[in-house]
Order: sequence, then structure tokens, then C-alpha cells
Amino acid sequence: MSEARVFHLKTPLSDEDISKLRVGDIVYVTGIMVTARDEAHKKILEVIESGEKLPIDLKGLVLYHCGPVVRKKEDGSWEVVAAGPTTSMRMESVEAEFIEKTGVKMIVGKGGMGQRTAEAMKKHKAVYAVFTGGAGALAADRIKRVVDVYWLDELGIPEAVWVFEVEEFGPLVVTIDTTGKNYYEEKMKEVKMKAEKIKEELMKIEFE
Repeated sequence: MSEARVFHLKTPLSDEDISKLRVGDIVYVTGIMVTARDEAHKKILEVIESGEKLPIDLKGLVLYHCGPVVRKKEDGSWEVVAAGPTTSMRMESVEAEFIEKTGVKMIVGKGGMGQRTAEAMKKHKAVYAVFTGGAGALAADRIKRVVDVYWLDELGIPEAVWVFEVEEFGPLVVTIDTTGKNYYEEKMKEVKMKAEKIKEELMKIEFE
């Protein structure tokens, strides 16, 4: 097995940055990362649909499926205590539209995403990468400051849109690339095929 390639990228990410990434590559990101879970996805798409302007331009940025644990310091600024990833399949039903309408170039989460998202990433040149679940403290260490937060009162801390300035955020492992290759989908197909083969073998044994 060949050694994984490692990339250090800075936002805003370009089509060129993203197009060279392949499944299995390791990425570290520096720059702006924006969080969004279920409710934030809905809110952002509603704002776009209404013709209003988003409070932040997401084009070229990294979107993180995350509901951070934060606390407010005495000076009024926010400190991120933990920022582990949320299961990404929760956003599968809206992610393709989100990619198309916002221009995000990298989505980070855990557990992989489906074929609709993979197709949108191929069409609009974006990638999906996983960050290790259970490593929320490590993620927080890579977040240098909270730049802003949107819809906090409306959505609450976990669902609000948090804007982080990050430095060498990672390691992130690419599992969907711009060719449409989807690591998790392929593995699921392999498992299904193996399960069917085992079932066939058991049936043969039973009727021998």
C-alpha cells in the first residue's frame, strides 16, 4: 500500500486545491472553518432561497459538521472547549443543494456521506473529509479564535453557525473526492457482496 499524501491548505480553497486531492489523502487546513449542523443547513438555504445575503460568504471555505462546546470568557469572547465532529449522514438530504448554492469546497465530519453528496462534489469540485470522532479536545486546540457566531439566539449553541479561525486543523482524511469516488459507499458494497457470498455458501452446506 502506497504512503498517504499529505497536504497543507489555506482558505479560501480553490478548484485547483481541491481537484488534486484523492481519497486517502491527509489534509491540514489553516484559515476559516464554519460549523453547520441540521438546523444551520436549513437556515442558510432558507436565507439563500429568500434572496437575502448570508452573514458570511461560504465560497471556498471549509464547512464542519460540528456542535461545539463553548464557554464565554470574562472579556465577552468565546472559548472553544471541545469541537468533535457530528455524524454527517444527518445532512445528506440537503448537502448536495448546500454545496451547489454556497460554494463550500471542503466538508468535514464523521461517518461518511451518500451518493447524492458525492455527485454534487464531482460536479462542483468539493471534497469530504473525516476527522476522528472522540477527539474534540484536539480539534479545539487547533481553533485559534472564534471570529463570529450567527443565529445563536435562534438556534442555540450546538446548532448555531460558528466561524472559527483554525491553524493546521487535522489530520483530515479525504473519503470523497472530485472524481466522485466515495470510500464509504465502496466499502459498503464490498461488505454486501461478501455477505451475499457467505449466505450462498451457507445455503450450499445446508442442502448438501
